[in-house]
Amino acid sequence: MFNKLISCLLLAILLSSASISQAAADQRPEQIEQQISKLLTEMTLAEKIGQMALVNIGATKVPAATQQDIRDGKVGSILNEVDVNKVNALQRLAVEESRMGIPLLVGRDVIHGFKTIFPLPLGQAASWNPKLVEQAARISALEAAKSGVNWTFAPMIDISRDPRWGRIAETLGEDPYLSSVLGTAMIRGFQGSDLADKGSIAASAKHLAGYGAAESGLDYNSVDMSEQKLRNVYLPPFKAAAEAGVASIMTSFNDLNGIPSTGNEHLLKQILRREWEYPGFVVSDWQSVGQLTMHGFTTNDKEAAYEAANAGVDMEMAGTMYADNLKLLIEEDRISLQQIDSMVANILRIKIQLGLFNNPYTKASDFPELVNAEHLQAAKVSAMQSVVLLKNSHHTLPLDKHQISSLAVIGPMADDPYEQLGTWIFDGDPLHSQTPLMALKKHAGDGIQLRYAKGLQTTRTKNRDGFAEAVRIASQSDVVIMFMGEESILSGEAHSRADIDLPGYQQQLISEIAATGKPVILVVMAGRPLTIEQPANSVAAILYAWHPGTMGGPAIADLLFGVESPSGKLPVTFPRMVGQIPIYYARKNTGKPATDETVVHIDDIEVRAKQTSFGMTSFYLDAGHRPLYPFGYGLSYSEFSYDNIQTSTKQLKLGETIQITAELTNTGETEAEEVAQLYIRDLVGNITRPIKELKGFIKIRLKPGETQIINFQLHTDDLAFYNRKMELAAEPGAFYAWIGGSSEATLKTEFHITK
Repeated sequence: MFNKLISCLLLAILLSSASISQAAADQRPEQIEQQISKLLTEMTLAEKIGQMALVNIGATKVPAATQQDIRDGKVGSILNEVDVNKVNALQRLAVEESRMGIPLLVGRDVIHGFKTIFPLPLGQAASWNPKLVEQAARISALEAAKSGVNWTFAPMIDISRDPRWGRIAETLGEDPYLSSVLGTAMIRGFQGSDLADKGSIAASAKHLAGYGAAESGLDYNSVDMSEQKLRNVYLPPFKAAAEAGVASIMTSFNDLNGIPSTGNEHLLKQILRREWEYPGFVVSDWQSVGQLTMHGFTTNDKEAAYEAANAGVDMEMAGTMYADNLKLLIEEDRISLQQIDSMVANILRIKIQLGLFNNPYTKASDFPELVNAEHLQAAKVSAMQSVVLLKNSHHTLPLDKHQISSLAVIGPMADDPYEQLGTWIFDGDPLHSQTPLMALKKHAGDGIQLRYAKGLQTTRTKNRDGFAEAVRIASQSDVVIMFMGEESILSGEAHSRADIDLPGYQQQLISEIAATGKPVILVVMAGRPLTIEQPANSVAAILYAWHPGTMGGPAIADLLFGVESPSGKLPVTFPRMVGQIPIYYARKNTGKPATDETVVHIDDIEVRAKQTSFGMTSFYLDAGHRPLYPFGYGLSYSEFSYDNIQTSTKQLKLGETIQITAELTNTGETEAEEVAQLYIRDLVGNITRPIKELKGFIKIRLKPGETQIINFQLHTDDLAFYNRKMELAAEPGAFYAWIGGSSEATLKTEFHITK
């Protein structure tokens, strides 16, 4: 029966208009609200509750019972069906065979690509390039829309300062400002200028809130933090997403200060709805309504449904708590019909804005081909700009084809088309991947002899079976490139790691290859920052490539051979060892701030030394006080200098704007891009303030010897924070400002704000 529906629907689509009806795009807000009101007036309670149900379809045949539920109006949205013919057939059931004819939302995790896979989000964040992030999301939306998907569960804008947490791979890093800028860019890419436009899909900002601060980096774990920290660090990207018009927001799995986010009235009612006046809809994460009972927050399924609905969760994902219990809760007068109407209205509003009532069906031929040349080129540029050059001793890179005759390529990540795609790529196909080995062979051509050995079967292999061959080819070659890291399955949801060293025997292999005396270039492909201090001390150069996606190979090869200079900057701090975590640049000063002069190393302490508080400052005896690599850090094949920082005024009043400038010069011999970054410190606050906060950045391409004036505009509102009275306000006082190439910028000026 279902196949017949598909056949009938294909004919219907061919006869339909290929263009999106302007009716949806031209509707004014009041007309949309009138349409919603009319629908709600005509809908039964069962049909309203049906709109609140997001049902997992999966890759198997759609059960007859699910098809009937769609006909009966008991299903308002589906997820995980990407066969356009099946999607259209299901839409036909909803539109043509249900009583109300309300189309379906079709959801899918389109996180960093659909078929064309881009670098994972943390990698894209390393580009510090909002235009590239927006372009990647736009291409992902076009490819997903071709398959009938009209809603994605991205961007993930959780702030994370703990690389043990596997889902840091899906975030945009540790900083609220960077995450806000890049998260809104991603929303623009997914949603376009109008949700009704062809190729636009609804985005969902996730996860509200605090999920990235899970204790000990353990996924799903509890989160406990002050209201000020929540509002000053973890909520700003969500507020920015709401202001950017994100269609939906997803709750998080964790409890926040003892209240699970899916049942958290303070988050969903007070902050999201009342303070931010957010008009979109809220969807639970996967079965997180039922998990309220697992948390110990509710006693049973009915109470779980009550707490979630009462808190303001409009739609339940992959669970039946609402379907099974909302009617009874209404009959008991615990949930009002007005509450249900308001929640359903939020869902219907997005469906109308998407134009689904006018054009519910997808004609695949209206969209560009999947994985086309333009998409692949965009993926290559994105991958190239995401790579961060962490070390380059003695100008080992770029490689000069005229100076080397042989090259050894070693490592389990050098030629693995699947692993380079990264986590959470349900629709990515490794057959489309171009690996580093493939790309390096093209660069080498006939002029360079290229030798290859895996050395280890996987990143987790714990034996030396392949070491001898790897050492042999390294010894015979001029330069060695080692592709190490972690497999894609080792990061992502539920993939937290307590030890974030290179897994398996990778460090042992690096040590043996380094012992040959040949220059070793380490390329790390991973879903998180790894603790790589030991290998960093053994090799000549390091490129951190994250999981770079479909075109990772050509991107990395071009960087290695100097076709382009690396321009990536770290969106997250790299610890020296796991015991430093959490470590991040925007830390507080404390009453005993560490300095290089006060740090004492454990090896320098005399045996039976008298008891004393060494240094009397805040540092680790075995790790000091600095990270391995700071936030915002990244080298280039060129060199840049920052000079002559100035402010338009030394004193401004609240409500005014200050201009902060500096001269940026490419002092090297290579044309390259640099990310100039503006940091601020509020010296005295109503509550203690971070030692530095990112407040602006710009990516600029300069020719050798070229100088440009870097110009940042800063309004006093940009310096506002939630104080001890929970008021969002900027304060008068003294401020430092730095402009430079990382969070350790030293070019500094000062200004004052007065009342």
